Amino acid sequence: MATSNREPDYAERRRRLIEDLGGDGVLVLPASPEIVVGRGLELPYRPDADLLYLTGYDEPEAVLLLGALDNEERCVLFVRPRDPEIERWSGVRRDPESIAAELGLQVYPLPELEERLTPILAAAERIYFPLDSGRPEVEAIVYRALVGSRRLRQRKGRGPRSLSDPGVLLDELRLIKDKAEIALIAEAGRITVESLLEIVPAIRPGAGEWEVEAALEAAFRRRGALGPAFASIIASGPNATILHYIENQRTMRAGELLLIDAGAQWRGYNADISRTLPVSGRFRPEQREVYDAVVRAHSAAIAEVRPGATIGAVHERARAIIIEALLEFGLLEGSTEEIIESGLYRPFFPHQTSHWLGLDVHDVGDYMVEGESRELEPGMVLTIEPGLYFAPTDGALPEAFRGIGVRVEDDILVTADGHEVLTPGLPTTAEEVEALFS
Repeated sequence: MATSNREPDYAERRRRLIEDLGGDGVLVLPASPEIVVGRGLELPYRPDADLLYLTGYDEPEAVLLLGALDNEERCVLFVRPRDPEIERWSGVRRDPESIAAELGLQVYPLPELEERLTPILAAAERIYFPLDSGRPEVEAIVYRALVGSRRLRQRKGRGPRSLSDPGVLLDELRLIKDKAEIALIAEAGRITVESLLEIVPAIRPGAGEWEVEAALEAAFRRRGALGPAFASIIASGPNATILHYIENQRTMRAGELLLIDAGAQWRGYNADISRTLPVSGRFRPEQREVYDAVVRAHSAAIAEVRPGATIGAVHERARAIIIEALLEFGLLEGSTEEIIESGLYRPFFPHQTSHWLGLDVHDVGDYMVEGESRELEPGMVLTIEPGLYFAPTDGALPEAFRGIGVRVEDDILVTADGHEVLTPGLPTTAEEVEALFS
């Protein structure tokens, strides 16, 4: 497993982004807002991934300004000021001075944002700002700068001409993970693997999906994680055929499978692992056939991961083995090419084999470049997660297959000479899984 004690080099990340911004671009990056539901109930805050990537700052309401206009590098963070009355309810806030000392940034109180930001925007040619920021007060400042730019350009020959999404630049930077990021993802994976192994005794006939969820997320917290990276999927029996089932309200029954798709979050970075386990400790024959097919697809897809291979080729390898299994089961007929062309496999395998992983569970980065499947490069981290799902209501299926859902998933790093599994140590083969219940 990749390990490192190196802390993220936020200054180097900002330097690279400023280089991409050039001498006429400015990034204005607001933190995502807090979510309030009902009558003033605040949900736990999820730090803005882009802001966290560039600064390590994880509190709400902040705004980052980044650019290098007139050969003067600007990196300014605006943060919410101290407010004793609000702090009485939601906790003590740090003052701008202490934040500046900790992060090595120029920091100002948020009420000074418009005064300081407006003249900088007026000097820029290009503004990078997320239009879905959820921060209307910041959007208004940027909008006024754009509206006033025509008159400014006519008189002084300068002013913003265009508005672009920050992802145009940031997504490419974030797609390739540095050593510190790889270590953080690996640690999230280690916590997830250990926690999944710990909660196996909770999987038994008569227990509730909610009990497994509670045990798993408690295991995350015991190991220092902030909690789950996403809503844990604890899907027993027919629920395993629902790809994003998160209700976790059903009682497990003997002879069924339990599909767990979950991950811990560690210092902003995420793991994403899936395993499918027999509730009674042993696979039934049809379950075993399906499970073995998914494991073959999982292993073959991982073997495809290396620099120069495409993410499309990884999916195609898994898909070919899944189709081969469906033909062996007698559930499809025809050639593999015909089945792919017609999409007949999609009811049983409706999703892609991989997604990027990092600060977001479904992390940023294009999967297609200039119309072609993206080539893998060292430092990319992706999931490998083939599956097979047989709807319980599909009367065309043999009864023994109905309601079976299987997914097996691990997190994979592309290395200079191949790949590394960042989530090792979790049983994968049917024999290894059944041994967990012995």
